[in-house]
Amino acid sequence: MTLKANFELMAEYNQWMNNSIYSAASQLSASDLAENRGAFFGSIIGTLNHILVGDTIWLKRFAEHPAQLKSLEHFRKVELPNALDSILHENFEELRQSRLKMDHLIREFSSELTDVVLLSSLSYKNTKGEPFKKNMGALVQHFFNHQTHHRGQVTTLLNQVGIDVGVTDLLVRIPS
Repeated sequence: MTLKANFELMAEYNQWMNNSIYSAASQLSASDLAENRGAFFGSIIGTLNHILVGDTIWLKRFAEHPAQLKSLEHFRKVELPNALDSILHENFEELRQSRLKMDHLIREFSSELTDVVLLSSLSYKNTKGEPFKKNMGALVQHFFNHQTHHRGQVTTLLNQVGIDVGVTDLLVRIPS
């Protein structure tokens, strides 16, 4: 499997899992979603917001790659969230709509990637303003891994309140 094909699979898996997570979370009330459950970002809605924050930060960084990918044009104009724990949307349905749009953009981004882009380096600054230069392909892998990590936290929080998200394994999305 090529790097590009791997990231297209990850984008498809990401979208599928987010749909599952949001469908499961929609069974909870606004107060249940906002209840601090001791997770790193407190609540279910706090963690879902953090995933969206992380996606925004990384896609804005990727948008500055010298290849100037067309799919990321939107992110060249987007303001960065103020903090990693920013609540972009307190309202679950608004958050869900933003997630749907984000996942669509991520699918477009993954389809536009090339080996030349993935094997190149990206210079960026972290949230503290410290400069870095790293392999673009490895950064895209981190981008997807970050989402998976925090979705695992959300599935645990949902399980603790009796909601089963269902199958979460990438394995079921890998084609024959």
